[in-house]
Amino acid sequence: MSESQKMILITGGAGFVGSNLCERLVAEGYRVISLDNYFTGSTDNHIDGVEYREGHTKDIARLVPETPDLLYHLGEYSRTEQSHFEPEIVFDLNTVGTFSVLEFVREKKCKLIYAGSSTKFADGGLGRDQSPYAFTKATNTELVRNYGTWYGINYAITYFYNVYGNREIASGPYATVIARFIDRYKKGEPLTVTAPGTQKRIFTHVDDIVDGLIVVGEKGMGDEFGLGAAESYSILDIAEMFNVPIEMTPEKAGNRMNAVLDTTQSNAIGWQPHKRVEDYIRAAISA
Repeated sequence: MSESQKMILITGGAGFVGSNLCERLVAEGYRVISLDNYFTGSTDNHIDGVEYREGHTKDIARLVPETPDLLYHLGEYSRTEQSHFEPEIVFDLNTVGTFSVLEFVREKKCKLIYAGSSTKFADGGLGRDQSPYAFTKATNTELVRNYGTWYGINYAITYFYNVYGNREIASGPYATVIARFIDRYKKGEPLTVTAPGTQKRIFTHVDDIVDGLIVVGEKGMGDEFGLGAAESYSILDIAEMFNVPIEMTPEKAGNRMNAVLDTTQSNAIGWQPHKRVEDYIRAAISA
């Protein structure tokens, strides 16, 4: 089968990262199927040429009777602080859903690329237990590895670091930092920063994440494929780039203080980040 004929399934394909990945893969000639329950995904993110299926990942076997060559599992709950308020949703999407995805992979014998969470490495490893989101994501990486050992599935695990860029969610409880700041800046509103503001994050452009996902899909095997930019910034550092008033808000549970990045595995197979968050913010506020 030629590269242009390969079938790729993306869970969460109507979401932020998933839609950018769909766009790239369709442009490269792949057959792309998206499975999304539209919890945070949107039909506004639909890409021409992608086959969309609506539903929960726990029903993946029924909704996707085809056998893909590659499965990118991005379709999970992905907000740290908000996860404290809706643990039942977190466990339904991240534990129940991902178990079904792994069973699908075991049956179909396709390669799995799992989007783990960098929260697992934060604060000396304590980050994995700081929220329902972080806990489910960390345990899922262990389950993926175990499926590799128990059943011989072909897998690679990636770790994203604070993704920003096109189609990022800008408002509401599932908004991400850079898009929220840009949205408030354009509305003339002060930027709100959760105390203490010194918490460090590694901000990575979605195009670099997509590059990494594709390279890992082609060449990656096993765990520890970190995908993050070279620089880290405090949230206050980022807010101050906008040169507008800043309001501090109370500390929140699950707000890890540092980010630890290891891109050794990703670099070894040819991935490097190219975009810088300062340039993105500069372009956004001058637009």
